Amino acid sequence: MLKVENLNVYYGGIHALKGINIEVEEGQIVSIIGSNGAGKSTLLNAISGTVKPKEGVITFRGKRLTRAPYNIVKQGICQVPEGRLIFANLTVRENLMMGAYLRNDKMKIDEDLNTVYDLFPRLQERINQMAGTLSGGEQQMLAMGRGLMSNPNLILLDEPSLGLAPLLVKTIFKIIEDIKKMNKTILLVEQNAYKALSIADRAYVLEQGKIKKQGDAKELLKDGSILESYLGKIKHS
Repeated sequence: MLKVENLNVYYGGIHALKGINIEVEEGQIVSIIGSNGAGKSTLLNAISGTVKPKEGVITFRGKRLTRAPYNIVKQGICQVPEGRLIFANLTVRENLMMGAYLRNDKMKIDEDLNTVYDLFPRLQERINQMAGTLSGGEQQMLAMGRGLMSNPNLILLDEPSLGLAPLLVKTIFKIIEDIKKMNKTILLVEQNAYKALSIADRAYVLEQGKIKKQGDAKELLKDGSILESYLGKIKHS
């Protein structure tokens, strides 16, 4: 479904991504794990068109992606960014409708809105509440719901559990699995390596801008070097 070949990204003189090659098959959850500064978010930003690569090819369903972010959304890819970036001065419903900004299929938009409310009942309870007054967990749900409103085939999730209490982390990961069951494909960037590998089909380990390991997520969970480097105490949280 998605193929990234020889992707190189620079920030000035810093070589942030070094010859990245990844593939995401339709219907899968693919996780990218790695430490802070490894280049995980840069990879998602390059796919969504908000960062311009110096070199490399990104194809989606066999077609090379345009670099314009709004066209990438039209092609069926959405990004739920790190830090949520919800519109604080708009209501919950207005935020969700912003996700459908490029759509004109009103009946399907209404259906998708109801699907989002089914997935996130708390959002329906707060439909007219200003988004900036929501809790961190509710804002993360809103950001994910807004992404779903673009009717994507591929969802790029950037650190969805960041800053959330353990109970909410469990809820968010359960919802990610529910989204997969809606015939969505997910590319997940996540620091909580144990949780990410637990729900993923495949995974890549990113270190200092390079892919160091890749394979079946459950097999990587058993890898001693990954256990030592990325899991540790997280495994029991």
